[in-house]
Amino acid sequence: MAIIAPSLLSANFLNLQQDCDMLNQSKADWYHLDVMDGRFVPNISFGPMIVEFFRKATDKYCDVHLMIEEPEKYAEAFKKAGADNLTVHIEACKHLHRNIQQIKSLNMHAGVAINPHTPVDSLKDIIKDIDLVCIMSVNPGFGGQSFIPHTIEKIKQLKSMITAQGLNVKIEIDGGVTLDNASSIIAAGADVLVAGNTVFKSENPMAMIEKLKSL
Repeated sequence: MAIIAPSLLSANFLNLQQDCDMLNQSKADWYHLDVMDGRFVPNISFGPMIVEFFRKATDKYCDVHLMIEEPEKYAEAFKKAGADNLTVHIEACKHLHRNIQQIKSLNMHAGVAINPHTPVDSLKDIIKDIDLVCIMSVNPGFGGQSFIPHTIEKIKQLKSMITAQGLNVKIEIDGGVTLDNASSIIAAGADVLVAGNTVFKSENPMAMIEKLKSL
């Protein structure tokens, strides 16, 4: 059964308490929190202060996805804000192993995200040191995009790499996840589904989460 991680980027920022209450009462497993800096991706979202408010609103696992340059400058701030997992982009890190060591030293789980154009093989020298791989199934920066079909093949490749080495590394899929494609994503080997618009733009978000969770 997949972990369901609704992306708060798609929530109603005029009434976040209501959306947090809904998630807390739902079968969602994680909060997925997208941090964007306007440099690594062409959008700006929120920073540690907002993550801290989400942390106060829930006991659920806070999965923080840093779509930012120089993440090492902010890792400690996100730890203080309450992040349980901190994911950095392989494309943004000149010294990825050092970034992962820093995150681990702060007693957070460490994740690495890869963009649609980045091959799975680029993870082979870091895979043993991390807890999660976030495969971007859309180009990062904006919600509401369509799932890139080639992602299915990337999931299978990554699952093979993890299984061959006997590792306990979760595969997270971020972008364009819907009821129509979620089953095939899970079948390919994904462990965590990030769902933004699919959850928050539905007529009944709590029921949508339950449907995703039941797949």
